[in-house]
Amino acid sequence: MAASLMENLAEYLGSPEPAVRLMLSILTGYPFALVYRKFLFHQSPSVIHLFHVVSGLSLAVFNFGCQVYHSALCIIIQFLLLRLMGRTVTGVLTSFIFQMTYLLIGYYYTATEEYDIKWTMPHCVLTLKLIGLSFDYYDGGKDPSRLSTEQKNSALPNTPSLLEVCGFSYFYGGFLVGPQFTLRNYLHLVSREMTDCPGQVPNSTVPALKRFCLGSFFLLIFTIFQPYYPDSYFLTDEFEAQPFWYRCVYILLWAKVNLYKYVTCWLITEGVCILSGLGYNGHGEDGQPKWDACANMRVWIYETTPLFTGTINSFNINTNAWVARHIFKRLKFLGNKMASQMATLFFLAIWHGLHSGYLLCFSLEFIIVNVEKQAQAIVKDSPKLMALANSPLYPLLYIVQQFIHWLFMGYPLVAFCLFTYDKWLKVYSSVHWCLGKQRQTKKRTREKWVSLSGPP
Repeated sequence: MAASLMENLAEYLGSPEPAVRLMLSILTGYPFALVYRKFLFHQSPSVIHLFHVVSGLSLAVFNFGCQVYHSALCIIIQFLLLRLMGRTVTGVLTSFIFQMTYLLIGYYYTATEEYDIKWTMPHCVLTLKLIGLSFDYYDGGKDPSRLSTEQKNSALPNTPSLLEVCGFSYFYGGFLVGPQFTLRNYLHLVSREMTDCPGQVPNSTVPALKRFCLGSFFLLIFTIFQPYYPDSYFLTDEFEAQPFWYRCVYILLWAKVNLYKYVTCWLITEGVCILSGLGYNGHGEDGQPKWDACANMRVWIYETTPLFTGTINSFNINTNAWVARHIFKRLKFLGNKMASQMATLFFLAIWHGLHSGYLLCFSLEFIIVNVEKQAQAIVKDSPKLMALANSPLYPLLYIVQQFIHWLFMGYPLVAFCLFTYDKWLKVYSSVHWCLGKQRQTKKRTREKWVSLSGPP
């Protein structure tokens, strides 16, 4: 009967049933948080852990049925690795290899040519949690003087229990779509430390409601405009018959609308974390409590920045912070920042999946970010360009910059969303490989300039 009800609801809303189940599950976090605040806040940690395990498992079963065993198996094995291997490099490497291998095998056996909501979706979030747990446990055995401030804040001085690891993994505010948070922060929540009123329920209802309303606003935008910008339109003869400028503008608008589904999920989930108290981040300089510990979006920056790097830094913040802390900064031994950046982006690509589109997307991100940094350096070194940037013409320049910015946000996103090379190859061919041609033009211009200038 429940399955029939969900099918009817999905048909009424005109959305796939898995998407409806996912959104209902994210929204269910609010009742769970209210139950925790009302009845469980002053209970023992064991009771709270059990509540988080049961509530998270119920959401997992509601969405993925018996496939919930994948997450349970990986959590139990991760706990055994902590206990049996201790605070060793071998333990960290074994955890990393096992969790990533399990995820990639899952991708291999469940892969299709469409974006599907299946058990691997929350499992990729869980994979980072469990790998991060092994790093934090390892850091807890080091001399504090050898740790960075970030590592000190997340290092685990004690060995966690199985109940703590399960509660951390299945916490309803982060199990399905994130955000990433540390076990140490989770334990602070359970011990009633994540509150602006010591020992009392946090005054976080209004901040949580604000994020919920903001997320609902973006959900409304996505619901209205997404039917006009389907992924499938890229592969039609009609799209290929459109003028070149139209195809470019379509990619730009499609990217803007398409990303709102992620913005919606993260904002609504952030509201759940704030309501429970996990979003508490101390007090600001003005003495007011901050609730951005689980913020995955900086909405104002995301909507107004004209820079590619600005969008990246305001989008999926906690995952980016996790990768920076556990991958990029720990590759310092390579002695080359660009090599560390390339390795980090490669990790992100395979973490998302095995399709060629992911590798191409993050390869293009690497190129675009570095080109943008070089362009910024050129502008800063040129008094004339700086004067132009500060002139009354800047509003016009800003519009042009935003157009270029979102065009080149959409360009790599095409490969990310279309997955397979035959699909993204068709789209890039239809816009004449504008990024590749631009790079070739720059190369020819540079060669011509060298030939005119003579030997150095």
